[in-house]
Amino acid sequence: MKLVSEDMYLEIQEAENLDLKTSSWLETPKEVRELGGAIFGDKRYDRTFIYHNSADSYYSARAFRAYIEL
Repeated sequence: MKLVSEDMYLEIQEAENLDLKTSSWLETPKEVRELGGAIFGDKRYDRTFIYHNSADSYYSARAFRAYIEL
């Protein structure tokens, strides 16, 4: 299982409205992770947003958006 990339998340949001009241951690580039960061996304105001935060942050309404490669 792999986390959804930022580009994939944007494509998914074009097809289906997800994370209207929640947000999802996304695959984060290695160089950002090495600095302790992580990215996440959600959809508000009919627009998809991608944010950053420290990787150790915890939010009860944030999940992981993942997929299985076949």
